[in-house]
Amino acid sequence: MAEPEQDRLELSVIAPMYNEQAVIEQAVRKLVSAVEALGVSYELILVNDGSTDDTENVLRRTAGEFDHVRIVSYQQNRGRGYALRAGFARCAGRYVISTESDLTWGQNIIGELYNELLVSRADVVVASPYAPGGKLENVPLRRAFLSSFGNRILRRSVPAPITMLSGMTRGYLGDAIRSMPLQEDRKEIHLEIISKACMLGYRFSEIPATLRWEPPKKGKPQRKSKFRAGRLIRTHLLFGFHEAPFLLFGTVGVLALLAGLGLGLYLFYLHFILGQVIGTRVILILTTVFLVLAGISMFLFCFLSYQIKGLRRELFVLHHKFLSLAHSSELIP
Repeated sequence: MAEPEQDRLELSVIAPMYNEQAVIEQAVRKLVSAVEALGVSYELILVNDGSTDDTENVLRRTAGEFDHVRIVSYQQNRGRGYALRAGFARCAGRYVISTESDLTWGQNIIGELYNELLVSRADVVVASPYAPGGKLENVPLRRAFLSSFGNRILRRSVPAPITMLSGMTRGYLGDAIRSMPLQEDRKEIHLEIISKACMLGYRFSEIPATLRWEPPKKGKPQRKSKFRAGRLIRTHLLFGFHEAPFLLFGTVGVLALLAGLGLGLYLFYLHFILGQVIGTRVILILTTVFLVLAGISMFLFCFLSYQIKGLRRELFVLHHKFLSLAHSSELIP
């Protein structure tokens, strides 16, 4: 039977972690304090994504002090996407918030996301340092640039009215995120969620937030960065081109067509204005034809890509409806 609405758990907070033994004890206490300050029924789901250090032991020892903390743990490191999916599959809250275990977005971010979910009635609420009022603090310049530039590109690939697509710190309507079929195991899950939420017509909202990195403290154990710029750039660019083929193929097509038309006008000028014989300029003529045909081909490819994207969207929506009906039938006594 379905759980009575008045008895339903209000909030689930999910925090994945990997090799966090240096900071996890303090982080768990801060997370619990932040959620309990809201005064609502809650569960804190800590997902140990196959840590190879002592994270699990420290986690279990610390979590044992609190009644509403649940641990999901497995031996092999599977990636942030897998960890989030494991948390989504086990959560039961009316609202769900996912965030970094070290609270780099500040201890108040959970309350701010929760309040925005209540006020906006949105299905997805995103914390963004690029929204008016948000900012980055102490974030290495290279990483800050890649994040800012990458999100500018990504914003052009999906119709979601948000400025941050690649971040994990978000709030969701519980039923909305639990019913969404997700597949990504790594950080691409953040993009997958936004893309599929757009397909399903979910409502978005965004709050400004400060992403603050603590400067290294002398004599304290330091965490190793798990950021891999090369792979992240490659996968995020592929996502952008997949969601909006015109970003790549349309741009290349326009450039090729303009170059071909420019060479064509140049040949026209040589032959009809200056009276020169252009039959000997074989390479120039072939280049002109090639560029024009390449430009037209790119536009046709874009057209077909958007047709395929539309079919993919329809299939996904049908899949989602089927799963929702199957889930509803399981709840009927």
